[in-house]
Amino acid sequence: MSRIRIFDTTLRDGEQSPGVNLNKMEKLEIAKQLERLGVDVMEAGFPAASEGDFQAVKLIADTIKDVSVTALARTRVEDIDRAYEALKNTPHPRIHIFLATSPIHMTYKLKMTPEQVIQQSVDMVKYAKEKFEEVEWSAEDATRSEWPFLAQVIEQVIEAGATVVNLPDTVGYTTPDEYGNMFKYMKENVPNIDRVDLSCHCHNDLGMAAANTIAAIENGATQVEGTINGIGERAGNVALEEVAIALKIRSDRYSYETGLKLNEIKRSSDLVAKLTGMYVQANKAIVGRNAYAHESGIHQDGVLKNAETYEIITPELVGVSSNTLFMGKHSGRHAFKDKVKAFGVEMTDDEIKAAFKNFKMLTDHKREVTDDDIYTLIMEVKTDQSAMNKYTLETFQVNYGTQNITTATVALNTPEGETVQTAATGNGSVEALYRTISELIDYDQKLLDYQINSVGGGKDALAESHVQLAVEGETVNGRGTAQDVIEASANAYINAVNRYILKMQVEKEEVVNR
Repeated sequence: MSRIRIFDTTLRDGEQSPGVNLNKMEKLEIAKQLERLGVDVMEAGFPAASEGDFQAVKLIADTIKDVSVTALARTRVEDIDRAYEALKNTPHPRIHIFLATSPIHMTYKLKMTPEQVIQQSVDMVKYAKEKFEEVEWSAEDATRSEWPFLAQVIEQVIEAGATVVNLPDTVGYTTPDEYGNMFKYMKENVPNIDRVDLSCHCHNDLGMAAANTIAAIENGATQVEGTINGIGERAGNVALEEVAIALKIRSDRYSYETGLKLNEIKRSSDLVAKLTGMYVQANKAIVGRNAYAHESGIHQDGVLKNAETYEIITPELVGVSSNTLFMGKHSGRHAFKDKVKAFGVEMTDDEIKAAFKNFKMLTDHKREVTDDDIYTLIMEVKTDQSAMNKYTLETFQVNYGTQNITTATVALNTPEGETVQTAATGNGSVEALYRTISELIDYDQKLLDYQINSVGGGKDALAESHVQLAVEGETVNGRGTAQDVIEASANAYINAVNRYILKMQVEKEEVVNR
């Protein structure tokens, strides 16, 4: 079996999904889970983009030890230097630099000649090689590039020191036969191609990302770039879990394997969905809620007699297990710490204390607490990066009835340490609640999106809400959980505002540092 390296870009390309903005603690928790999953490389971000991105990449690089951490950079000296500063403390640093090679990009975006593109690529690979042992060079929009020219660039960047060459389908335009033939052409026409790993990076605009990726592997690609759950710009990237499981299940057809710990797939999927607010569709391959459910009577009968009649993937393979009851109101701190350890999550004593307090509060209202509930509470504590001076919910009350005008009364603690209170009406509970909170906050706000989901099942399930706000024109996400859906909604709204406050603080510090 040939080994295919997995390059995860959930934290860079995935975070470019519209509406997703992770704080650095959320990025760190995803990075730790990717390490547990067993990816070979994780792309932590784009350090030159902002001070916040630089700090997040540096935090991940300083923490992750068993996975190669890489960062994106344009073919510019200042980008490469910034990436080096962020990555210099990680044991296995790599830089990923890119430049477009398609006629349309060179003419209209870069305004460079083909000769200038070659020269800049070669010069920057040489410069990057002085700082990094591993240098990946990407031909942006490779699938709309002219193959002879692409082969010429590749040969020269390899001579300059590139160790990985990536040929991305940047706009999701190609088909499996075209993409596979491009890799075959480079293998046959670039004389030094055997000195590098050939990487594929597919977007899913036409719904063919997984098929294109498999075609690239069959024609010489030794590295696959993608994201958990297939998140990313526009229609997203190839879903890494789909590629890994396809190679595993159809090993009779594909003689390739990855180093992923497949039973960590579901946990990785759940964490990314939770922290990004991009929930997985029920019929999503591999990790969707319905992937292992059988509604048809004929299917149910077959599965009961022999699971292989309709189930080609066992739930256990990807880490799906029955949501067994875990603990109740009489469970102690020691049992709670054991569960945290079983999840593989590292927590300080203060974090465990905070999470256990929230757990005890939940058991006052919910008799049967599940693993999913516990994991949600843990992640709320682990990823909390709210501003020290922030808005907090003191009390709220919503009066609702089919014959009455819905009224909400809210008391908030302000960043200045004051308590403010008001009431407002709305057409429903959430509208009245949000209108009231909005009147108490000293920023211009506009609600762009609102979601409410249950954690697990049952009438007493923990509620999880995601909102997207425009605060002073800046788009921010918020997440909140509670046993009550209205309280979860309030927490999410306030969390979004606090994220805006934190973002302004970081940007202010960035200006001061300059």
